[in-house]
Amino acid sequence: MTVKMREMADLMERRKVDMFCVQETKWKGSKARKIGGRFKLFYHGVDGKINGVGVILKEEYSKSVVEVKRVSDRVMNVKLEAEGAMINVISAYAPQVGCEMVE
Repeated sequence: MTVKMREMADLMERRKVDMFCVQETKWKGSKARKIGGRFKLFYHGVDGKINGVGVILKEEYSKSVVEVKRVSDRVMNVKLEAEGAMINVISAYAPQVGCEMVE
């Protein structure tokens, strides 16, 4: 995970991206960690072999996070307050293969 996350942080910095959602991470656990020194990753995964979602925020925005709601290993929501407004960043992994109609 370290090499991939470093690459992602470098890409975000080069492209001047402040928020980025990732899917199919295949990481196990519900954690938040700093990556690349300037970004923070919030992620959730159950199995470690399939699914998994995450949200990467620039460090200055991560300080404004009000709530992290990890709905499942396919959906998560990061709520933050910026300039008096509430912003919901939703990361969803929605493959069409092998899903039930309900999903």
